[in-house]
Amino acid sequence: MPNQLIFVGSYAEANQPGIHVFGFGADVGALQPRTTYGGIANPSFLILHPKICCLYAVSEVKGDGSVYAFRFDCQSGALEPINRQPSGGSAPCHLVLDESGSWLIVSNYFSGTVQVLPLADDGALGEPTHLVQHHGQGVHPERQERPHAHAAAFAPDGRFILVADLGIDQIVIYAFNAVEGKLGTHSSAPAQLGAGPRHLAFHPGRPNLYVVNELNNTISLYGYDAVNGGLHELQSLTTLPHCVQNNRAADIHVEPTGTRVYVSNRGHNSIAVFDIAADGTLALAAIQPCGGRGPRNFALSLDGRSMLIANEQSGDVVVLPILGDAATLGKPMARALVPGASCVQFAPSP
Repeated sequence: MPNQLIFVGSYAEANQPGIHVFGFGADVGALQPRTTYGGIANPSFLILHPKICCLYAVSEVKGDGSVYAFRFDCQSGALEPINRQPSGGSAPCHLVLDESGSWLIVSNYFSGTVQVLPLADDGALGEPTHLVQHHGQGVHPERQERPHAHAAAFAPDGRFILVADLGIDQIVIYAFNAVEGKLGTHSSAPAQLGAGPRHLAFHPGRPNLYVVNELNNTISLYGYDAVNGGLHELQSLTTLPHCVQNNRAADIHVEPTGTRVYVSNRGHNSIAVFDIAADGTLALAAIQPCGGRGPRNFALSLDGRSMLIANEQSGDVVVLPILGDAATLGKPMARALVPGASCVQFAPSP
């Protein structure tokens, strides 16, 4: 029987189901529909509170975006709205929480802004405590005409917040005041010209940051100075086979063991798998089919045995087994239809 809750966000009209909840059977990779929730336009990115049964969703719309808070039944997954707050910009596309579940950071793609929202003990969203605006542009005439804050990550010790800005080819680094919820201008690290940094993930045991670049379809390795909050690029590899065109790299995740990192390719419709050496450097292990079209986002199961992929263009969530041999990923074990699927998240273990 399915024993883990899975939450899936999507691109949907406000009068359509936008958040889908499934039970996931880790032993057999099965997905069992539980419930849906409508009423939000484009709840394209979701995140779950690390300590209580609460979920947060963006409403990715141009103009004034929003962030919504929900509590959910820890058994059934049924959602109950708590409240909403403005996202601080246009087209919010990413959320990240600190380890304590006290602060939520929202990245607004179209406006190039980043906002801090506090969380109450019951999971409710408080009024914004800080908003920052990025400035500049990149070399791509259509995709880098202005700043496009795409994703943020807390440094392992929580002292800094790093923001991937696709529009200006920068990883912007802020010092984070966890008492007042303020972002202090600190430093930045350049990406390659026209790279378009999109998502980022820290290694669980080394001072390394991995960044997926959407526009030039690469993964970059950065050395991270935890004391001073600085980055320097060490390596960059393609996420694609030779001569592949019309692709946009999307999501990135590092295995909890720190031995592999995965990147999704939209267009080639694949997952690039990289082995991580003892010094943090990367070597391509395989590029495997994603089981659908348009793998926008994916998640690794809590036991490390499965990958769940939100395929936006084919409108489904696919379960792939994670293998320990050179094959790296197996064929689809299960599939669930979710129109416009864009994000998949595992609920934390009770």
